[in-house]
Amino acid sequence: MLALSYLMRLINLANRVMGNLFMWLSVGIVGVCFWVVVERYAFSNTRLWMQDLYPWMNGVMFTAVAGYALYRNDHVRVDIFYRPASTLRKAWLDLVGVIIFLMPFAWVVWSYCFNFVQRSWRLGEASANPGGMPGLWVLKTFILVLAVVIALQGLAMAIRSILIIAGREDLVPNDYRYKYDTEHG
Repeated sequence: MLALSYLMRLINLANRVMGNLFMWLSVGIVGVCFWVVVERYAFSNTRLWMQDLYPWMNGVMFTAVAGYALYRNDHVRVDIFYRPASTLRKAWLDLVGVIIFLMPFAWVVWSYCFNFVQRSWRLGEASANPGGMPGLWVLKTFILVLAVVIALQGLAMAIRSILIIAGREDLVPNDYRYKYDTEHG
């Protein structure tokens, strides 16, 4: 059980680092978008590669931080049964959800997109826009990054659930334990 706890902590750390690193792209997205608008309306100029850049940055950011969002419990969830549930029931719901929904989703994304991404790398694919950004293959690679980070965080969620079901909540770090909504109780 201790080894599972260490693995869970390592996965959480990796997704925290990834999330804290890639969330800064939001600042770059705003800056690039702002400059594209200023350049277009103040200087009557446009650079197509910059128009490609900010949606690409947005795609990279959202795929890279998906595991971090799952770690922080910031994902969309139907809370009708989950919010008022006990810690043990939440652990069971998470374990079943990870096994039935999250892991198959990650596998489908990986398996259906791998050849798509591989072909993009082989072709050195760039933007379809004339004068657009080169390196579309980098952006497409983040589809696979999404599959990996959510699968890893799903594994961490499953480990947390197993530890709680086994009565070893003491091996779950405080920042990864289930929180209760005390304001609406």
